[in-house]
Amino acid sequence: RVINLLTKGSLRHCREQLRRTPQEHLDDIQRTIEYGSKRGVVFNVYLEDWSGGMLGSPDYVVAHIDALDNMPVRRIMLCDTLGILSPAQVRDFVGRIVTAFPERHFDYHGHNDYGLATANTLEAACAGARGVHVTVNGMGERAGNTALDEVVVALRDHAGLGTRVNERTLGEISRLVEVFSGRRIAVNKPIVGENVFTQAAGVHADGDMKGNLYESQLRPSRFGQLRTYAMGKLMGKASLDFNLERLNITLTKEQKQQLLRRIVELSDQKKTVTTADLPFLISELLQTPELRVFEVKDYSVVSNRGLRPTATVLVRYRDRDIQATGSGDGGYNAFMQALKSIEKQLGFSLPKLLDYEVHIPPGGRTDALVETTIKWEGGLKTRGVHSDQLAAAIQATEHALNLIALHSRGKAKAQSAKFKVQSKLKVAL
Repeated sequence: RVINLLTKGSLRHCREQLRRTPQEHLDDIQRTIEYGSKRGVVFNVYLEDWSGGMLGSPDYVVAHIDALDNMPVRRIMLCDTLGILSPAQVRDFVGRIVTAFPERHFDYHGHNDYGLATANTLEAACAGARGVHVTVNGMGERAGNTALDEVVVALRDHAGLGTRVNERTLGEISRLVEVFSGRRIAVNKPIVGENVFTQAAGVHADGDMKGNLYESQLRPSRFGQLRTYAMGKLMGKASLDFNLERLNITLTKEQKQQLLRRIVELSDQKKTVTTADLPFLISELLQTPELRVFEVKDYSVVSNRGLRPTATVLVRYRDRDIQATGSGDGGYNAFMQALKSIEKQLGFSLPKLLDYEVHIPPGGRTDALVETTIKWEGGLKTRGVHSDQLAAAIQATEHALNLIALHSRGKAKAQSAKFKVQSKLKVAL
């Protein structure tokens, strides 16, 4: 059994919160540790507000640690409780403590109030701290604690200090905690953010294709991820080529130019275009129905108070109309249950839904367009936009299933699925 015992790391906290003298506080600590040790308990000791102590009462801190050094304590934890220190201060303060007590195991516990938690933790490790405290996604009080992913990577790349953490699992554990905590991380969060390995500028995509010119040691493959290239007004031919290649779709030079203009036009309208949207855009723009093998033709979803929601769905799959019904815990669940009932007829399994996010623009208008983003198993992400939330979700689902159906058709032919689009028609935007 292990107890992390909270003690006061500053004279101010000792006197004003505990109403004890430093010696009285140490006597209390010693009695507690002696009592627990006799019963087989191992003790680690937190120095709460250690940073405040080093700034305002360093002699108190040293005397406190000196007393702990004579007690059966395994680890002494140096806490920047309010996240007030700079990296230079952390290196100085931790270095002084480690030098004074070289045989002791010290941990550093940081907070992110100034956005310096990772930098401070890196400095603490370089100054001699043998352990550092981190949390997944930097969760913690106020601005949070130090993020696990950032520290693991920074220690390896900038301090030459390895850990036993498998870097390829960082993204997975981050998403798991995000789902169960209900606290979403920023898309630009280092290491695990959704956009971290996405290049937006076309010049970057071009450079990568000509020799990985915009790649650092933070390679996507290192973390079990893939490099992606965003589709929007900053994209160029290289970005489009990359996304078409991922879908095994071949277009002529003229068709690529038409598609590129359409994507930029949608981007100017603040509409997001994903890889899964491409088959639909190409089908509409170049009149190529072979890229749209799955389509939700019609549906009726009924939700009544006190009754289980039901859905009737009509889909077209490979030029064949299929009707299905289902019921579920909500309207969208009923829709998915209806589709699940015809999996055998479709010839592929529905993907597992991992996350469902709805975005409504600020302003309070009830007729505003709703953007629904759904993340599916296997790294697939699709979006739907509609004034009706359920319709937006169904649109996102339709795009996902169409993409899966295209891949399924390619596998059935037992060859690399290349969909040649050689339209002779000039399609005006």
